Order: sequence, then structure tokens, then C-alpha cells
Amino acid sequence: MKTAADRRLPIFRLALVGVAAVALHGYHLGVEDGEIYIPAAKKLLHPNLYPYATQFFESHEHLSLFAPILAWTARLTHLSMAWTVFLWYVATTCLIIVSCWMLAAISFSSARARWCGVLVIAAVLTMPATNTGLLLMDPYLTARSFSTPLTLFALAAILARRYGLATVLIVVTAAIHPQMAAYLIFLGAVLWVAERYAPAAPQPVRAAAGVFLGFVPLGFHLAAAQGAYREALYSRGFYFLSTWTWYHWLGMLAPLGFLAWFARGRLRGTTPAFARLSFALIPFGLIAIVAGAVIASTHKLDMYARLQPLRCFHLITLVFMLFFAGILGEYLAKGRAWLIAAILVPLSAGMFVVDYETYPMSPHIEWPGQTTSSNAWVNTLLWIRQNTPQNAVFAVDSGYFLDPDVDVHGFRSISERAALADYYKDGGVVAIFPNLADAWKQQSDATRGLNHFTAQDFTRLAHEYPVTWTAIHGPAPAGMDCPYQQRGYSVCRIPDAPGLTAAPSAVM
Repeated sequence: MKTAADRRLPIFRLALVGVAAVALHGYHLGVEDGEIYIPAAKKLLHPNLYPYATQFFESHEHLSLFAPILAWTARLTHLSMAWTVFLWYVATTCLIIVSCWMLAAISFSSARARWCGVLVIAAVLTMPATNTGLLLMDPYLTARSFSTPLTLFALAAILARRYGLATVLIVVTAAIHPQMAAYLIFLGAVLWVAERYAPAAPQPVRAAAGVFLGFVPLGFHLAAAQGAYREALYSRGFYFLSTWTWYHWLGMLAPLGFLAWFARGRLRGTTPAFARLSFALIPFGLIAIVAGAVIASTHKLDMYARLQPLRCFHLITLVFMLFFAGILGEYLAKGRAWLIAAILVPLSAGMFVVDYETYPMSPHIEWPGQTTSSNAWVNTLLWIRQNTPQNAVFAVDSGYFLDPDVDVHGFRSISERAALADYYKDGGVVAIFPNLADAWKQQSDATRGLNHFTAQDFTRLAHEYPVTWTAIHGPAPAGMDCPYQQRGYSVCRIPDAPGLTAAPSAVM
């Protein structure tokens, strides 16, 4: 029987763990997918921003409440968008810790196992989920920062058979991140099927496969990807199981092997819910692997690759790590509390080093509101935000995102200025929205090698696209007015640029 202490949520301690996780893993504004999500929120708050090429971030915004949530928060609190994003990042990190506790509380009868599970998750929060292209949680704010804790809360509600609450949580998750909600709905269906066929493993696999087919959306067709869209799609190697290496397979299959052991339900300190979820995650993962293998087997299924069934392993990896750490705590830490610290210290040190190696040019925590940065690229973007017109349209080398000095900080998200499409991050958007492929290809090709353009090259570019300014990694070209030239970067006005009045309608 559960005691009052078992039912009580240790919210203060969990909040401390969440804040400690932020301190450990760091925070970075506008990096990676933040280049997609943050400009959408900023444009909702300030409609005059980004007068050109908005389709590369508004395509996601139209499907999610993420940007409206940030814009509404900034309006209600009168905080800057930078502070709004940072505070939501801290809040969602704490929510992930709380949601892990809720799932651990229903899966473990042992407080020791619960705390070990939650603390290990806090220590490895930014580890990759095998080769899905996702981390358990990003060190920056995206729609997944909301959808991940909501998913875990919904799973806990399903396991507790609180189906009304689970339905509400699923609807909210879908409103913020439809793709991650689809995986949650699929797992909920697998849980429902598995509970009825638990004695015979092949049956839930077959039944759940039927459920999976019901989730394949309309509007997809059998055809090989062509032209610019094929280039964008195949630049995302993790979409295709055929590109995964042996260690990616190990990261995918090893958790399923452990979950099969967990599903036997004979482990000390666990509850029936622990075995139920462990069992359901096996067909959930196997069906995802089969779906990924089928999609990768023929180019005729290229258009289905953007469903990304292998991203189911984001949820599998997160739950597996929580369960595995809980079992370690239950069996190894009884009477040896120091052992939990012995596990956490090297994990935390390793993850701290990972953040440093991932963002070597940037502060560990990029505090909002700063007007300068130790990162030369970010400092350039801050100068642009403070010293160029809001309606400026920039040309930047389309490959800038992979420049080591950039630390994957997005141009639009920090500078708050419009820019032609970049090859890498906007290419990821195109992989999901094929109708953007031609505009992406034209714009990214037009700025390839831009750091070596002459003044005449820029003038020619300005008559093809409505660009008025450029940011260059390198010395300023002769004959251009460049009011900013610092630490290897130049910001220049483009000579004889007609601006937005000459915008080609085909690529707006």
C-alpha cells in the first residue's frame, strides 16, 4: 500500500535537480533547430521582422502552438524574447525532470530506484538517442522541449489508467509537436494491444502493426524523390536505416534486449506498470525498425521517409535510460548511497565536456540580454541586430552553419534579420516540406562561396534577390561599404541593391 510520502510529489527537490541540469548541460540561444523555431516566435511578436524567405521557418510554425506560446508569454510578461525563451527553457527542463519522476513513481515501488533513475536522466539529458538526429533534450528551446515532458506525463497517465487525463495531454502534445504526438499515440495503441495479448508475444506485434498502418497519413504517394528535393532528403542520412552503422544498430537493439528482460516483471522494486511499458516498447521499436527498413528498401518510398519512424527510438531511449538507472539504483545502491554519486560524477563530467566540445567558441550558458559575446560570429549577429534596418535582407554563405567558428548558431534567430536560405538547416525543413525545394536550391546555390565574392558579384546577386546587406567570414571585398569589420567577420552594404522592390515573386 502506498503511503502519503509515496504519493507526495517532491517538487522542490525535483526543481533543484532541473536547475542543476541546466547548469550542467548549458544553454544556447538560436542554435540548431532554434534557427527554425525562434524566428517564427519573433515574427509573431514583431510582424515587421523577416520580410523575406519566411517560408523556411513559418512552415513549422503553422503546425504548432510553440511560437504563439512564446509570443503570448512575452506580451503578457513584457519580457524580451531572449528572456522568454530562456525562462521557458529552464521551466521545460524542470518539467522533464518532474515527468521522469512521475513515470518512475508509477514504475518503481522503491524510492531509491526512482531517485537514481531521475538523477541519471538529469546527468545524461543531452545524450543522443542513437542515430535519430535527436538528443534526449536539447540544450536550447524547441517544440520538443514541451512535447517530451508532455509525452512522459501522458505515458504515466496511461499506465495509471487515467485515460481522460492522458487524452488531454495527448491533444496538447499534438498542438505543440504533431510528429512527436503521433509516436505517443502509436505507443498508447501498442500498450492497449499488448495488455490484451501479453501471454503471446507475436500477437501484439501483428496487431500493433495494424495499428501503425492506421497512422500513415494521406497525401503521400509512391514516387522517387527528384531534383532539389532528393538532394535535401538524402542529406539527412539518419532518415534511412541503410546508412546506419553497426554502433547505431547497437544503440537501437541493445535497449530492446534489456527491455525484454525488464518485461519479465521479476525485478525487485518494480511495479506491474514497469513490466507493461517495457513489454509494449518492444513491438513499438520493432515495428519502427521494420517501417524504416521498408522505406529504405526502394526509392519509390522516398516520400514516406519524412515520417521518420525511427524517431520512435527517442522515446524508447529515454524510458530505457530511466528504467535501467532505476534498476542499478535498486540493486547496487542498497546500503551504498555513495554508489549513486560514483555513477553520477563521471556521467556529469563527461556530459559537461561534451557541451564544451560541441560549442567550443561559446559560453557554457549564453545568458539572455547580453549585447556582446565571446563568440565572434554571435557578436557579429548582435551588431547586425543593433545597427542594421529591420527590413534588411542579408546574403550569407549558404554553408555557414557548418563553419566551426559558428558553433551552429543560426543567423536569423540571433540577428533578427531576413536571409536567403542556407544549405544545411533550411535543407532540413525542405526534407519535410518538399514544396520548398526549388526555392531552397536556388537561394542556397546563389550564395555558395559568398565569402569570396567580389563587389560585382554582390551587385549581381542583389539584382536576382532583394538582398541589401551581407555578412562575410573574412576580409571585406574592395569597393564595399563595411561598417563592421572585427574578429574575422565583415558586415557590408551591397552596392546598388534595389531591395525588396525587386523581389522575384517565384521565391517569396
